[in-house]
Amino acid sequence: MSTPHAETGVPTSLPLRTIGDIRAALRAGHGFPGDQEAFEADLQRALEASTETDLKAVASVIVDYRGRIRLYQDPDFDIAVQEGIDLAARLKREAGGE
Repeated sequence: MSTPHAETGVPTSLPLRTIGDIRAALRAGHGFPGDQEAFEADLQRALEASTETDLKAVASVIVDYRGRIRLYQDPDFDIAVQEGIDLAARLKREAGGE
């Protein structure tokens, strides 16, 4: 049985505390393909939908991309993805799907 992956358990040397930190990490290639552009678009949408007293949508974008960057850095991520693919293929075969 594999261990669940949690954001807090992933070692990282990147601070990822500010929007600038996240932008710098994405520019440096830490993240999934397309994340740099998607982050800017998601951040812009969140800012446009936010009021001066409610920035929850902006905070949500920051938390989401911080997690994506840390997940991408997790050395066990590829193993966990492959385990999921293998499990799905096995279940599909057992169900007579292939």
